[in-house]
Amino acid sequence: MDERQKSLLKEIVECYIKEIKPIGSKHLCDKFKCSSATIRNEMAILEKLGYIEKNHISSGRIPSEAGYRYYVEYLMEPKELSGEDMLKLQTLFSNKSLTVSDAIEKCLEIISDITNYTSVSLGKESDENVLRQINIIPLDEVKLVALVCTDKGIVKNKQFSIPKDIRMMEVVKISEIINKMLIGTPLPLVGERLEYDIKPIISKQVEQYEAVYGIFYDAFHDFIHNNENIHVVGKSKMLNQPEYNEPSEIKRLISKLEDEEQVRKIEKNDNRDISIYIGSESNFDDNVTVVKTNYSLGGEEGTIAIIGPKRMEYDRVVAVLNILNKWLEEKGD
Repeated sequence: MDERQKSLLKEIVECYIKEIKPIGSKHLCDKFKCSSATIRNEMAILEKLGYIEKNHISSGRIPSEAGYRYYVEYLMEPKELSGEDMLKLQTLFSNKSLTVSDAIEKCLEIISDITNYTSVSLGKESDENVLRQINIIPLDEVKLVALVCTDKGIVKNKQFSIPKDIRMMEVVKISEIINKMLIGTPLPLVGERLEYDIKPIISKQVEQYEAVYGIFYDAFHDFIHNNENIHVVGKSKMLNQPEYNEPSEIKRLISKLEDEEQVRKIEKNDNRDISIYIGSESNFDDNVTVVKTNYSLGGEEGTIAIIGPKRMEYDRVVAVLNILNKWLEEKGD
């Protein structure tokens, strides 16, 4: 591809992102001061290379997935955010009182507001966590809080009530047995070990062992199967995109965003600071672009992603995530 073809492709991509209209030769003739025959010839070459394609309802051309990919890799120029957008981010960054989870959730709201796309955060799945400790904290004679801690520094808690004829000390003693036997066990295997290793021991030491066993089983079950570490903000932003103007398409995408298993597909091992998956490159959906970055903050690891149409303002989204990455690095030091 020569320099003129690159310039034409860049103009086609950026104009289509902005105008949402197929690009015809007249617009390009006016822009590049070339004859219509020259422009049509160059567009034919770009189409043959697979970077642009015909639009069914117009004689103009639109970028293909390959065209967007080439643009992102070789033609996109860095973009500076407006003062208003920077102020929104800096207000978040200057708030030292926020917890990690609150900071991430607030960050999603600001990202979605700035970009007008859907934003997602995904904490590491529980199957990547190993049990470090379980603590039982009595609140009174019948109420207690079970704290489950992992090697990743994640702590979850759940409150329980125990039968009055079971002494709190018995429950605490069982927690000591669990700590002794299960430390270092991957969380998905804890349930199995509770059933086959711990339950027989409890049955010999506690008369109503089923109730005590249930406390610990429920604590681990909730930890493993809850989706509290997934946050999706701005699902309604999909309605602002003309690509998704069919009710059935909106319903399909929103349904995916509400499905933990589907959203988890956004997680993809990638060591790059910012990763861009366009259309069929995405594990999530062929009709979207996913731009994501990984974070490690306050002992918690995860992914922040922005989801929008393939006709995404890539330079703007990348600028937002670059600033976010810089803040996360500084906060993590």
